[in-house]
Amino acid sequence: MIFDVNNETLPRETLETLQLRRLQATVSRCYETVKFYREAMDELEIKPHHIQSLADVKLLPFTKKEQLRDNYPYGMFAVPPDQVARLHASSGTSGKPVVVGHTQRDLANWGAMGARCLAAAGLQPGDRLHNAYGYGLFTGGLGLHGAAESLGMTVIPMSGGQTQKQVMLLTDLAPTAMSCTPSYALNIAEEAEKLGVDIRKLPLRVGLFGAEPWTEEMRYELESRMGIDALDIYGLTELMGPGVGIECLESKKGLHIWEDHFLVECVDIDTGEPLPPGEKGEIVITSLTREAFPMLRFRTRDISVLDTAPCKCGRTHVRMRRVTGRTDDMLIIRGVNVFPTQVEAILMRTETLSPFYQIEVFREGFMDSLRINVEASPPLYAKGQQYMDHVSAKVQKDIKDFIGISCEVRIHPTGSVERSMGKAVRVLDHRKEKKN
Repeated sequence: MIFDVNNETLPRETLETLQLRRLQATVSRCYETVKFYREAMDELEIKPHHIQSLADVKLLPFTKKEQLRDNYPYGMFAVPPDQVARLHASSGTSGKPVVVGHTQRDLANWGAMGARCLAAAGLQPGDRLHNAYGYGLFTGGLGLHGAAESLGMTVIPMSGGQTQKQVMLLTDLAPTAMSCTPSYALNIAEEAEKLGVDIRKLPLRVGLFGAEPWTEEMRYELESRMGIDALDIYGLTELMGPGVGIECLESKKGLHIWEDHFLVECVDIDTGEPLPPGEKGEIVITSLTREAFPMLRFRTRDISVLDTAPCKCGRTHVRMRRVTGRTDDMLIIRGVNVFPTQVEAILMRTETLSPFYQIEVFREGFMDSLRINVEASPPLYAKGQQYMDHVSAKVQKDIKDFIGISCEVRIHPTGSVERSMGKAVRVLDHRKEKKN
């Protein structure tokens, strides 16, 4: 099902013409109404009339998260306060939160893009969404809520936490779709197994999972344990929230980014220079229709690859392959770049391990060390320490072979690793504790 067939299947030439018109209008609005952008463009000696093609987007300044925090709370807004219908904000765990505003039109566009996502996931009016994303300032809960209502679905606004109750409502209210972080979905699946509930026998058929990087191995785990199609959905608080893009049910090979609302680039992580499709880099996104909080060349910190190949679903919008990590999640261990998703992929290819893990980083003198704590599956734990030591040695070798770093792997009993109620805490970097 395609929700918005006229826009989702636009010929590439028509789509790019629309993008350019909207880009020029956005740049003009940013220059006229947002002091930060006017000063940044003036410093580069760029005026709105210099944007004559989509390629000219590279002339514009980047926007980084630190700059959004520097303009807390309302410095990046492009409309007066009485036109702002709703505020959202980032968590602010590493500083002041980023406060983002939405006009009524922004909210309508958000709902429509979210509805596109749900339709791409094979959902339609009459389906029921069990929404286990957190509500409040976080965009996940209300974002997916609005998307489902825009499509004509029934929403079960469960929010996060109360995992036993999650299982009860999945059983009793019979939703056909659920949304949450992939790590919390695993938590729900584990709780269901403890309660004797086989989720695979419920009407649930689709899971919309995002807000944290996850792997194909995680998809296999979710689909096999829950009997669903597990799809990656993408969004950022700074740009809107969930609904910027999604994998379609037909291919599950890359997230369709709604290019009539966003201009997406891939740039070199170090130099910021644009990269061609097919090369891995940092994703940079410019909003094309946002009124309250327009964004020029936002450096998402997400690492991925853009794919312009046609998709069998019929949508013409560019696809972004699964995010393999974030530049701010990257660990540098003895000169080697390590992403949690690389470790996850190896752990989850080891059938005797559970999908619950945590990475610890230490510094002893001038040397960094890596420890991976992962749970044994019940059958592995039952075999005893000697067998677990054998599996641990194998995983250490695989990590050395595939990532290039030596590490310690500790296998723990089931239930030892803290469960996530939302975004999983994958890394504990003790080096930062010593600095503080």
